[in-house]
Amino acid sequence: MKNLLFFLVIGLSLGSCAQAASDEITQKDPAHLDSLQTAYFASGCFWCVEAVFESVEGVEEAVSGYAGGEIENPTYQQVSSGRTRHAEAVKVYYDSSKVSYETLVEVFFNSHDPSTKDAQGPDHGPQYRSVAFYQTDEEKAIIEAKIKHYKNAGTFSKITTEVTELKKFYRAEEYHQDFERKNPNQGYIQAVSIPRLNKFKAKMPEVLKAGGH
Repeated sequence: MKNLLFFLVIGLSLGSCAQAASDEITQKDPAHLDSLQTAYFASGCFWCVEAVFESVEGVEEAVSGYAGGEIENPTYQQVSSGRTRHAEAVKVYYDSSKVSYETLVEVFFNSHDPSTKDAQGPDHGPQYRSVAFYQTDEEKAIIEAKIKHYKNAGTFSKITTEVTELKKFYRAEEYHQDFERKNPNQGYIQAVSIPRLNKFKAKMPEVLKAGGH
């Protein structure tokens, strides 16, 4: 849940990533994405994470959802309680001829703070933890090599990122999809998501789509 002090500072009108869920029906991902490769990451509010990955050249779509938990077909309310152990995650559809999995792992680490356990910015709880989900031994090796590199380089004070085999990804309710793009003036987006996206863009401009978006 959001830090109370954060709300007092930026005002009650800002809303949050943990706003009340709607009753919109969850839909399937578009069929035209089936020919692409997929990668899965969790690093805080999925509104932010989705926008980061969709700014990267070679990424066709990022879908918000839930992974790493203990129950089937979780709802947003259940995940937000922190009791299901699901993390807010994104499913990244990418063209491997344009962007490598290794680069996506670099995007993951350079777009959030992996040193904060069960928290990211103003968001706190296990649903906001840092997780790199792997599907193959090759992906696992790439993630672990990057963690070793960042530790040796002292890039972060510590790394709490979980390296976890993907068991199941559940697509989030439809109103979460492309939330930042559809709601650019929403308070949380203005105060947290957009600054986070811009910070990433400044850090890795070489991976951005033409026009920086």
